[in-house]
Amino acid sequence: MQAVKELVAKFNSEQGCMLLVHNLMSMFVDDGSLSDEPSDQSQTTDENSEAGSVEDKDSSGTPGSADFLKNWIIETMPRILKNLKVESEAKFRVQTEVLKFLAVQGIFSSSLGTEVTSFELQEKFKWPKAAISSTLCRLCIEQIQLLLANAQKEEGLASLSNVLDRNDLGSYFMRFLDTLHNIPSLSLYRHLSNDDEKAFKELQLMETQLSSEERNSGNKIDASKLHALRYLLIQLLLQVLLRPGEFSEAASELVTCCKKAFPAACHDESMEEDDQSDDDEAPNWMDVLIDTLLSLLPQSSSPISSAVEQVFRFFCDDITDSGLHRMLRIVKKDLNPGRRRGMEQDSDEDDDDFLGLEEAEDGEEAQSEETGESGDHADDSDDMMETNETGEDNRDVKDPSVSDDSDEEMDDEAMFRMDDKLALIFKEKRNLAAGKVTAQSQLVLFKLRVLSLLEIYLHRNPGKPQVLTVYTYLYRAFVNSYASEGGEQLRQRISGILQKKILKSKEYPRGDEIQLSTLQPLLEKSLEAASRSNQKPIISLAESSMFWLLKIIHARSFSESELEGVFKLFKDVLTDYCDNKKSRVKPAIVRDVFQRHPWISHHLFGFLLEKCGGAVSEFRRVELLNILSCIFKSWSSKKGDGDKDASSRSKMLKQHLPTLCELFQKVLTNEDHLKRAELRRHCAKVLQAILALNLKKSFLKALTPDAYAACESHLGQNFLPFKKSPG
Repeated sequence: MQAVKELVAKFNSEQGCMLLVHNLMSMFVDDGSLSDEPSDQSQTTDENSEAGSVEDKDSSGTPGSADFLKNWIIETMPRILKNLKVESEAKFRVQTEVLKFLAVQGIFSSSLGTEVTSFELQEKFKWPKAAISSTLCRLCIEQIQLLLANAQKEEGLASLSNVLDRNDLGSYFMRFLDTLHNIPSLSLYRHLSNDDEKAFKELQLMETQLSSEERNSGNKIDASKLHALRYLLIQLLLQVLLRPGEFSEAASELVTCCKKAFPAACHDESMEEDDQSDDDEAPNWMDVLIDTLLSLLPQSSSPISSAVEQVFRFFCDDITDSGLHRMLRIVKKDLNPGRRRGMEQDSDEDDDDFLGLEEAEDGEEAQSEETGESGDHADDSDDMMETNETGEDNRDVKDPSVSDDSDEEMDDEAMFRMDDKLALIFKEKRNLAAGKVTAQSQLVLFKLRVLSLLEIYLHRNPGKPQVLTVYTYLYRAFVNSYASEGGEQLRQRISGILQKKILKSKEYPRGDEIQLSTLQPLLEKSLEAASRSNQKPIISLAESSMFWLLKIIHARSFSESELEGVFKLFKDVLTDYCDNKKSRVKPAIVRDVFQRHPWISHHLFGFLLEKCGGAVSEFRRVELLNILSCIFKSWSSKKGDGDKDASSRSKMLKQHLPTLCELFQKVLTNEDHLKRAELRRHCAKVLQAILALNLKKSFLKALTPDAYAACESHLGQNFLPFKKSPG
């Protein structure tokens, strides 16, 4: 089979691919060339006929069987296009040939023989004499979905407004589908329910209307929106055929959204009546669209997910806060939250509404859903416990009554009964575990797809205030993933989005809508996590978050009185580090903040000096002095700053010179020889800043005789510029 795949890959011209496609089509419809042992295949009993679908499914995986080869042909057809290296027109001709084959064999069946001629298309279509299984029909439809999804990706966005029908594979497919559907002797491969049939017709009609509007649209953005909606309609139509009864409601809602988005394209009297009757009660159509898109993501195929992303890409600029909030709740959702997280749930829920987005009913719904899920899980666990206890009790009761020499028959019966119970218990455990794993994996897939939508939103709206909302939910989801099963994949995805699309983005949330009362609690949590967490990824993310939040705060130009709460956060951190021997605060975090945001270090300079002098240990004092020396180093190197900035720093330092001189004396007379060299380096940096700010005279004036002697004795050449001339 590998050799055949390699051979197929060598067909890269239009003529060669067409020849291969036609030969494969002939093999598919020619039962004789595919039949293995026809005499055996033709002899079926009534019992076998009743189980035909099962046999069909099984035989499709049996090498050498007719269904196996048909299956291979269906999967090979689209693969031919991967290696096709021709111009777009030639590739389109091969695509349509493959598409027609898959549509004829997968979607339709003929009631009048194996050949049907379409006079409108001037083509003859053939089917195998023995109808193919429903499994193969579904495979054909799935291949159509993939073919259309790949074609949509290849089109690109540059020429969407100039796309012609003959180069639009989706449009070609829908016209072809409509033509064959109108042939009396042809019918769909399966019977549609009333709801599915209604959805099928609505999707067909809406796609036709949007296609016409797209051709006539002079606006490139509108044409792109129409194109994306059309392809989602087509994918949904195929999904209705694939999975009966599951997508009719979503199809109806999507059609309604199309009518709302492009009313001029939809000439529907019923729509006008709906508009008149529902204007007052109807929800925002963008909210309906978001809900519909989300409903398609959990268990849909990859092509459906891709089509949803394309629609979201062109409509997400208009998403409401309510719609965005619903998406974020999905990312936060967990099937089995840990006990500690459950205890903290109330406080977390309060934080959700930090921009006033959450409605009361959303909170009630979420609470009832979570209660219901945990309740179900608890019931299952209780049932399992009862089953186990029953089995153990029965065994314990029977054992004493069993004699070593008699009642051997009862022992066997009891043993068999016990085996049956154990088998039932193990089966229930396996089913419970399998169900939990399946539900968890589905939830993870759902979250990953929603995260892809959020990434698109962030890429298109990097500076909106709503980015802060997204950040808050993603940050919490990242931290919570450490307590969730299967959280590694989600954690990496969330971290990537946070870093690339939010924290390291050139744009950041701006505007008066962003309040300090919102930013300050987030900053506090980030500072706490960065200072105290044991998880390196959380520390790294918290640090990046802290700097990002400070950048937003600084850009808002709040007054010093308004920023008092922010300053207090760092005062509390410094106090904890200086006064508490068990403090887990990492001083490097504070140092980095002071270096990147001088407006904070400027305000806290005096406070830091005081804390440095009264540190609980010499080690802590050295660490704080390291922070101070970094501040002084930045001051001494900023020669190009304006006079106003230099004057401000000079004035502030002059005000704190007495405290600084006391600190010099305390540090330089320290008997800890291990830290002496490091302390001298820090003091040298301070002296350089004093010289740079022209405060030499003021510094010497503030030095006590003992402090001067300590400087002269321990600082050597670094103190030479400050030495008083003799006499």
